[in-house]
Amino acid sequence: MSATGLAQGWERPQAGALFVVSGASGSGKTTLLKRVFEQVPGLQFSVSATTRSMRVGEAEGVDYHYVDIPTFRALRDGGELLEYAEVYGRYYGTPRKPVERALGLGLSVVLDIDVQGARQVRQSYPGAVSVFILPPSVETIRERLTARGTDSAEVIARREREATEQLSACGEYDYLVMNDNLNTATRVLEGIFLAELSKTSRRLHWVRKFTAG
Repeated sequence: MSATGLAQGWERPQAGALFVVSGASGSGKTTLLKRVFEQVPGLQFSVSATTRSMRVGEAEGVDYHYVDIPTFRALRDGGELLEYAEVYGRYYGTPRKPVERALGLGLSVVLDIDVQGARQVRQSYPGAVSVFILPPSVETIRERLTARGTDSAEVIARREREATEQLSACGEYDYLVMNDNLNTATRVLEGIFLAELSKTSRRLHWVRKFTAG
């Protein structure tokens, strides 16, 4: 079913879901999410805040919210971030208010973050739905990273180590999606999203419709 076809018969839930999706580098997570966004209406990515400089082709509020370090620390210390991390001297984090605003409108927000960030989100937002994208094997990750042809052997080795570390936390997640076949994995991830958005707790107006009176 195409996104247009689903949208024609899709009623937005009263409350959206916060989806946390993680996966090791080379797991195919980005491709999977792109395909699911084309199928499931009402999804939106969260725009992170960062202290790194804007790159050519990027736009404020689209790729990131670009802030200075004092501003970022104020957001962090004021509890305005669902999660944050420091990566190579730069800060990244998910602003809380835009996420809560979108959820209240019945939209669903997808956070594409690593294991460390996912742990923070689960603590600050227990209702989050967490999904981990698995590769068929660690060897598959090595093959996919090498096939890109953009990284040195040293970078590939580092990313492989980081991937192994990320994979070791997969048991912490609500759902696991094995990406050994892209079409199948897309269907599984799409099914997870649709099932969560069909929960009774998100469709109480339907309950009232058929039980009132």
